[in-house]
Amino acid sequence: MNPNEMQEMMQRAQQMQSKMGELQQELTARRFEASSGGGMVQATVSGGLRVLSIEIEPTLIQGDDRAMIQDLVAAAVNAALAKAQEAVAQEMARMQQSMLAGIPGMPGAGG
Repeated sequence: MNPNEMQEMMQRAQQMQSKMGELQQELTARRFEASSGGGMVQATVSGGLRVLSIEIEPTLIQGDDRAMIQDLVAAAVNAALAKAQEAVAQEMARMQQSMLAGIPGMPGAGG
């Protein structure tokens, strides 16, 4: 590998690192929602896998079935987290594919 190729490869690596950081920030800011119990419990999480909010239908609380409420909250949170994880994995895979396509000798490379 000649010095020009090495320098170009280092520049691409820096660009990739910058793009990955931007993608991670973008994904962390995204919101993912899921519900359980026919919409009686709604959970919202971030792409950073943090619970942002839990909404519980007032009639569910009046029913005084603590175990059911706990199960529905867990189900809604887990479903929202699964959505967030899936979206993050898809975006990261897409980013990796586009990065690899720009490296000579890699599948899908232009050079």
